[in-house]
Amino acid sequence: MKFLRQFSVMLTFAALLLAACSGAEPNPVAVEPASLQDEGQAQVDQGEPVAEEPEALPPPVVVEGDEGAVSDQPAAEGDAVAEPDAAPQQVAASCNQPWPADTFGYGIQAHAVVGDPAYTMDVVNNALGMDWVKVQLEWPLVQPGVDDRQWFFYDGVVEQANQQGLCLMFSVVGAPAWTRAAGNEIGPPDDYNIYAAFLTEMLNRYPGQIHAVEAWNEQNLDREWQTPNGVSPEDYVQFLAIAYDAIKAVDPNVIVISGALAPTGDGDWFRWADDFAWMDRALAAGMLNYADCVGAHHNGYNIPPDVPFDQTGSLPEAQTAIFRGPFDNPHHSWSFRTTLDTYAAKIQAVDPNMKLCVTEFGWASSEGYDAYPEGFEFAQDNTLEEQSTYLVQAYNQMRESGDVWLTFAFNFDFGNKGNGPTDDPVPYSIVDGAGAPRPAFGALAAMEKIP
Repeated sequence: MKFLRQFSVMLTFAALLLAACSGAEPNPVAVEPASLQDEGQAQVDQGEPVAEEPEALPPPVVVEGDEGAVSDQPAAEGDAVAEPDAAPQQVAASCNQPWPADTFGYGIQAHAVVGDPAYTMDVVNNALGMDWVKVQLEWPLVQPGVDDRQWFFYDGVVEQANQQGLCLMFSVVGAPAWTRAAGNEIGPPDDYNIYAAFLTEMLNRYPGQIHAVEAWNEQNLDREWQTPNGVSPEDYVQFLAIAYDAIKAVDPNVIVISGALAPTGDGDWFRWADDFAWMDRALAAGMLNYADCVGAHHNGYNIPPDVPFDQTGSLPEAQTAIFRGPFDNPHHSWSFRTTLDTYAAKIQAVDPNMKLCVTEFGWASSEGYDAYPEGFEFAQDNTLEEQSTYLVQAYNQMRESGDVWLTFAFNFDFGNKGNGPTDDPVPYSIVDGAGAPRPAFGALAAMEKIP
């Protein structure tokens, strides 16, 4: 994820200081991948005009602008700093594990490696009332070299999530450059067993404290899955099978989530591939044998969550929207409802009991900011009230469908941990640049959480 990779450099530098002191070409329907906090949602080219806030919300963590911070409090002189390979204090997990197959899980993504993880998890649990929290774990950050370990970046995240009784999902992404002949971190390791060994080490370090693992991210895009075979579904299924066996060998209760795809259109199968076509090939290759649920993403552009892609023309926004893609070039990738309904139909045709885990969904709003990220013009069309309404509606819609098991809104706290309003994740956040709640925060806190 681009945003996290930027912070990886910053966090590594900060850790060293602490230690020292103590688009692609469009397809026929003009669909091209576009970075979405580099959990790369894809977007269709526009072509020719083609509730109340909680009463006891803690004060926001202050994170310094571009310089960032790994904590909202500096280490005091003489404070001990954990060694990179020091074993963390074990915390008794109180997540309802194994998570019941018939219970809908409410979750949200947090950037908990920045700021105080105790504050973050307290808000997710006690203010927002969520069951689950998602954190993206960057493998290269933890293991930059074969014999290097920097688990301390995540020790506090795991400890505090479990102290709050939250179920923790790690989306484990990125391969260290040393694992790839290509010498970069854009794609899986050349030997999938190295990833499996990392997962084994992770689960053994935090026994019983990680409750779900998403094995990779948006592998139908080459910015996430760059290999000599392109974005091959068959290769990914082999990768997932090895990861699944490693995870279950350590803890059979951990939910294994297949990497969520980026909704997009026809590609060349090297740079990107249509998510529906990719899914068909992965299912034929046996993907459901190696997953407890199927990962899904959708970031809703500028249409409500209940509108199919071929009905956008009936919306009032069709006449007023600045961003024209969903209205002038209807395509399945624009629609939250069409995407999830189609995924569910495809997987349940193979296994009627399989469900989706929606590991990222949200609506960006640039209201209150004087800019928006390049390529995210749709953020201008969503008001803060619409962001609030759409998020609550999406949770309820997914629960009522019966097709979704776990959900993770994107996002809680990138608003004040990003690099300003032009940083991709910032307009999706339910807090603003100062860490103060946007209307969506109060709406999610007040939303009834029906299992």
